[in-house]
Amino acid sequence: MSWTQPADIKVQVQNLWDRGELLASHVAGVSPYPKRLTFKRPTSSELAERFDEVRIWAGALRAIPNIRLVMREFRHRVHGTNAVPDEIWIDSLNACLATIGKQREFARFNAIMEDCRLREPSLLPWLIKRPLQALVLADDWGRLLDIVAWCRHHPHSGVYLREVDIPGVHSKFIDLHQGVLAELLDLALPAEAINPSANGATQFARRYGFREKPQRIRFRVLDATLSLVAGSFVHDITLDAASFAALDPPVSRVFITENEINFLAFPASSGAIVIFGAGYGFEALREASWLRRCRVFYWGDIDTHGFAILDQLRSRLPLVESLLMDRATLMHFAALHGKEAKQTQRDLTRLNAEEGALYDDLRDNRLGLNLRLEQEQIGFGWVAAALALLLAKDS
Repeated sequence: MSWTQPADIKVQVQNLWDRGELLASHVAGVSPYPKRLTFKRPTSSELAERFDEVRIWAGALRAIPNIRLVMREFRHRVHGTNAVPDEIWIDSLNACLATIGKQREFARFNAIMEDCRLREPSLLPWLIKRPLQALVLADDWGRLLDIVAWCRHHPHSGVYLREVDIPGVHSKFIDLHQGVLAELLDLALPAEAINPSANGATQFARRYGFREKPQRIRFRVLDATLSLVAGSFVHDITLDAASFAALDPPVSRVFITENEINFLAFPASSGAIVIFGAGYGFEALREASWLRRCRVFYWGDIDTHGFAILDQLRSRLPLVESLLMDRATLMHFAALHGKEAKQTQRDLTRLNAEEGALYDDLRDNRLGLNLRLEQEQIGFGWVAAALALLLAKDS
C-alpha cells in the first residue's frame, strides 16, 4: 500500500528535526506553521474498489495525535457519503516535538539559545546554521561562551593558549574545540582582532592573536668538516624556525626527506645538510633566505601526495629539484609497489614535464590502481648511486 501511513508522518517530522529546520526556525523567530506534510492518498478507483481498506486506513490516521487532518467527501455507491483524509497539517512546534519525542532536547537547546542571546547575541546566526551541533555541545556551551568573551576582551593577547586563565577551562579543552571556536570567534570578534592571512586548524593561535608554539626544524650535517654548533661537531640538530633562518651555513646543497630512517642514514656529502621534512608543512622554511642560494633536493614517496608535497614546496622554493622521484626508480622497484589509500586529484602546476607526466600516470591509474612506491622501499645502493651521479655532475 502506497498511501501515507502513521509511521510516514513521524518520519517526515523527524526529518525536519534531523535537518535542523525545527530548531533553526525557532532561533530565527520565523514560524513555518501551520505546515502541510507530504500526503499520498488513495486514488478515486481505490476509494471505490477498496473501501474497507480505506476505512481502516482513515481510522488509523484519525488516531494520530498532534496532527490536523483535512477531510473531503467521498460518495460510495453502497455506503453513501463518507469523509476521507485529503491533507495532513502540523500546526505548531510543540506538536512537532511531541510527535517525535524531542521535548527534552528542545528544552536544552532553548537554554543554549537564551544563554547566547543574553551573553553573545552575535553568535545567534551560528545557532541557526548549526543547531544540532550546538545541542551536541550543550554541556560545554557555557565554557565556549566564556572563551569567546575572554578573546573579545583580550584581543591580540600574545599569550600561549596554556596561559588563558578562565575558571573551568584548560588548554586541552580549547585544543579539542578549535574548529567550533574558530567559527564562533569569526562571528564575535571585530575584524581588527582577526588575522585574515592565518587559516586552517594549524594556524588557530596566529589567527586570533595568541602566541604560537615555535616551529622546529630538524636537520643533519652531512659534512664532517662543518661545525654549526660551537665547541664540537654535532650532526643531528633541532632549531626553532627563527634560529634556522639566521644560520647562513657554508653549504651548497640541501636535501629534504620525509622518512626518518632515510634522514638518519642519509650518506655523507660535502657541503650539504639533510632536513627531516614534515609532510605538507614547509612554512618554517619560508624565512630561511639562505636556502635560495643552495641547490635544494626533495625526496618523497613516488605517489600523488609525494608530488603534491613537491609542488607545494616549490611555492616556497621555486628551484627545488626532485630526487629519486622518477619513472626509472618506480619501475626498478616494481616488486615493492604499494597502494595509496586516497589519491590527490588536483592539478599540480609546479611540476616539470617529466614529473608531471609521471604524476598524471599515477593519478589516472595508468600504471596500476593507486600505485605508490614509498621512499623507504628504495634500496640504499640505488640511493648512493643516485647521489654519486649528482655529485659527479656538480664537480
